[in-house]
Amino acid sequence: MTTTEIHDRLKARFGDDVGPLSEPKIDAFAVVTRERIVEVCTFLRDEPGLELDFLEDLTALDWPKNNQIEVVYHLLSYRHRHSIVLKVQLDRAAPSISTVEGVWKTANWFEREVYDLFGVTFAGHPDLRRIMLPDDWIGHPLRKDYQETGGYHGFSNVRENPLVELKRLDDVRRAEAAKAAGGVDGPAKA
Repeated sequence: MTTTEIHDRLKARFGDDVGPLSEPKIDAFAVVTRERIVEVCTFLRDEPGLELDFLEDLTALDWPKNNQIEVVYHLLSYRHRHSIVLKVQLDRAAPSISTVEGVWKTANWFEREVYDLFGVTFAGHPDLRRIMLPDDWIGHPLRKDYQETGGYHGFSNVRENPLVELKRLDDVRRAEAAKAAGGVDGPAKA
């Protein structure tokens, strides 16, 4: 089944709660209303002929100029070898949406990652807590306005340019090679 055919079935079932399909490209998508995402996902998983049984990815995009965070769902049917991408647009000031963890268990960690890095709250999630950063980390690092605070519990998050360190290592090796070859300090002693 093509993405357009899947989209047509969604439109027939959910009407204006499913937006138009984006321009044809590799990952054409449809925007779904926040209130219907769980129902839409359950339909896509259970409807005969669709059976999108795999949540391949769940991620987010930050659009500060539009004051939105988009949650993106990549769905795949192993049985039918078809797929579709859904997006839900959330208010950036208080991004919240219902969890789809009850539809696909794999959403559990994906949603925790989006919560951790973008600050999106997934209502009804059974264990919504940070998954990558410490619990007391301040902010959400993949938001475009994120500002590093200069460290974490005394550990600096500022690092030297790695090229500077590589040059220092090269200088050490050159000095050792010169010394071994009888350079300034004479040959190396055994």
